[in-house]
Amino acid sequence: MLTVNEIFHSIQGESTRAGERCVFVRLTACDLRCSWCDTPYAFHEGRKMELSEVLAQVDGFDCGMVEVTGGEPLLQRDAPALMRELLERGKTVLLETGGHISLDRVPPGVIRIMDVKCPGSSEAHRMDWTNIDRLQPRDEVKFVISDRADYEYARGVVARHALAERVTAVLFSPVHGVLDARTLAEWVLEDSLPVRVQLQLHKYIWSPETRGV
Repeated sequence: MLTVNEIFHSIQGESTRAGERCVFVRLTACDLRCSWCDTPYAFHEGRKMELSEVLAQVDGFDCGMVEVTGGEPLLQRDAPALMRELLERGKTVLLETGGHISLDRVPPGVIRIMDVKCPGSSEAHRMDWTNIDRLQPRDEVKFVISDRADYEYARGVVARHALAERVTAVLFSPVHGVLDARTLAEWVLEDSLPVRVQLQLHKYIWSPETRGV
């Protein structure tokens, strides 16, 4: 049984898959309260669904890629079972997770997109640093950056843990409407960082407040 906030078909807005079609399964609940969170409605809103019901809705979109997101999906006991079933159906499965819960239960084959919270989020102290050693080459690590202090923090983490050598991509994402993307890009260029500056594509295609995209 899962508590599901929404299931929808859209364009992937982030990660190295940006621009591709994707089905999103957004699970309810999060135990973080990031200052820049853009999905607070996922903290509580949702309904109970059997795993078979979720899979049937996903299958109805005839799309080869599925992202399990939240909220924080790893809070739900049956989230790994959902990911296993999706993999068995031949789906490319992405997991968006906050970095503070162990990745141990995530099935092999899932592409983990793990956030490392910067100080501006107010949740940097919650990070489970042992997850760095659980990352696989197919995974991606994301930093959401609100200001110069966040950037310098992220730059230090990337260097200290040699993240660019561990994973497919290290993503630096400006907080939408807070940090100018050009400013972030110029910082990255100045320091020649081995990272990818990413924008939340869906917020440019639709309005930032639009849900279900």
